Amino acid sequence: MKMRKLGSSGLEVTALGLGCMGMSEFYGAADDEESTGTIRRALELGIRFLDTADMYGVGRNEALVGRAIRGRRDEVVIATKFGSVRGPNGEFLGVNGRPEYVKQACDASLARLGVSHIDLYYQHRVDPDTPIEATVGAMADLVREGKVRYLGLSEAAPATIRRAARVHPIAALQTEYSLWSRDPEGEILATCRELGIGFVAYSPLGRGFLTGRFKTADDIPAGDWRRRHPRFDGENFQRNLRLADTVTRLATEIGCTPAQAALAWVLAQGEDIVPIPGTKHTRYLEENAGALQVSLSAAQLERLNAAFPPGATAGARYHEQGMLAIDR
Repeated sequence: MKMRKLGSSGLEVTALGLGCMGMSEFYGAADDEESTGTIRRALELGIRFLDTADMYGVGRNEALVGRAIRGRRDEVVIATKFGSVRGPNGEFLGVNGRPEYVKQACDASLARLGVSHIDLYYQHRVDPDTPIEATVGAMADLVREGKVRYLGLSEAAPATIRRAARVHPIAALQTEYSLWSRDPEGEILATCRELGIGFVAYSPLGRGFLTGRFKTADDIPAGDWRRRHPRFDGENFQRNLRLADTVTRLATEIGCTPAQAALAWVLAQGEDIVPIPGTKHTRYLEENAGALQVSLSAAQLERLNAAFPPGATAGARYHEQGMLAIDR
């Protein structure tokens, strides 16, 4: 398995990670047995970078990951997140970055994961009511206490990243990045590279849209959050389908799947970028892992860049409330 370093932090991870969110919520019905098998298959394939968060499944996802890696803790890099608060019934209660909450959330995640330390601990969303210096200061305390090894931010704006890095080194920024979400290519990636911060790309397959599996809205499973996503809605779906067809055509020509071509594009954007495609199905995990064997030529990369210029995708990344919580 190829390895990549997350910036200058010293944290080395597999070049491809596994996003575990959809195993517990948002993308259709959960199947813990299948999901556990998928995580263990990832380890067999050499994928050792697992991504979760305390809000996924209201804690259930961390517990699932913890069970799946029991007895193999030393083989994996565990990343989890705090800050997006939910009630016991799943209701969203806002963002909390207060120092006392940071420490409570960390202890709760450690207990659910069943581990003594978290390798990479992210603030899931920036709390507009708490100075980033206070939040990162509390996170730095966790490093000194041995509960956390490295710190990260998610969906933070460049100015916030700079302020955070002055308090404690930031190993990684996690933000959505794919052919159909190229927003980070401006100031965000430049800021990370200037400061020696690695970049972890979530939803590198455009929430599955770039895989070619969705031809109509009816192809989205019942109860799946994507049925209400702006980019999967009505005319936006049709416009984005035409974009995704470019990936499918290129993949057919070079003898790989659309998912592998889309992931290969992300992998080609820099050695400091680590995509974490999510899946709960072993067959898709194995398909995604095959992207590491796909090498796109300069002409093929340019063809995809031309088909997906920044801003080409129809629809926002989230609904209005979700958009308020990113890039701040």
